[in-house]
Amino acid sequence: MTTPGESRRQVLIYLLLVFAFSSVFYFLVLHSGKLGSAHGLYVIGIMWCPALAAFATLKLKHRSLSELGWKWPQTRYMVMSWYIPLLYAAIAYVIVWTTGLGGFPNHDLMQHLSVRMGQHTSPVVSTILYVILDGSFGLVYGLATALGEEIGWRGFLVPELSKTMGFTATALISGIVWALWHYPILIWGDYNAGTPAWYSLPCFTILVVELAFIFAWMRLKSGSLWTAAMLHASHNLYIQEIFSPLTRNTGKTAWFIDEFGAVLPIVLLFFAIYFWRRRGELLQNPIADQTTAAALSPAIVNAGGAR
Repeated sequence: MTTPGESRRQVLIYLLLVFAFSSVFYFLVLHSGKLGSAHGLYVIGIMWCPALAAFATLKLKHRSLSELGWKWPQTRYMVMSWYIPLLYAAIAYVIVWTTGLGGFPNHDLMQHLSVRMGQHTSPVVSTILYVILDGSFGLVYGLATALGEEIGWRGFLVPELSKTMGFTATALISGIVWALWHYPILIWGDYNAGTPAWYSLPCFTILVVELAFIFAWMRLKSGSLWTAAMLHASHNLYIQEIFSPLTRNTGKTAWFIDEFGAVLPIVLLFFAIYFWRRRGELLQNPIADQTTAAALSPAIVNAGGAR
């Protein structure tokens, strides 16, 4: 059985490897000057560095890759992981649209989609077709890229942290690490919505830490990293590909929308608190059961031998 001290050392090794592997792609992105350079391949590379670090850590410590939580979860957890980001995104953007912080719809985007979709239909029909197709089949691509991060963050880091600390600390620490990992391309790159770094950085950090509570709860409750991958893919898809593009700029809109504005972190605070309040349900989660069983096994064996 892994001791608490050994578990912490493995977390440290993992974090060192994550940032070491990521530094290669940080350099490529920053040197190119654009996050979208190389047709997005640099971004895909960055997103798979957490997974590579998890694989390497397990290999170095002679542990099995099966510990990452590959099993497919119960259907209800996957459905929840799909609709939760859609729900909080819809709430946030309805607030933005109804208060005039941003407009709806974005007519320039709709005109663009009427050409891009290639169906020779009206902007409204083309936009509806885009939302339906991207909002469904777009998840497949989103899962492929998000999986790289989630193998590392929720496949390895969250379960490893949960072995030595409670849910609150596990979610908080994993969220802070997750946010810090984005900082190089946030501060020196163009991964932002056009607002100053002093504003976008706190908004993004708070948002990511709040998300970490939802992601960690779902991972520990379901026992599967696929729920986190679905959460991540759904979040990226609906915010970055649908709600933000469909929002019309009314002057200061960038300060309120997307992952760098103020509205989403406010809405997500209530979601994070909701899942934090349900942390007691995790006492019976599969990972906790496995850890408890591993801890009790030597005691059971010894008790049996003493009879």
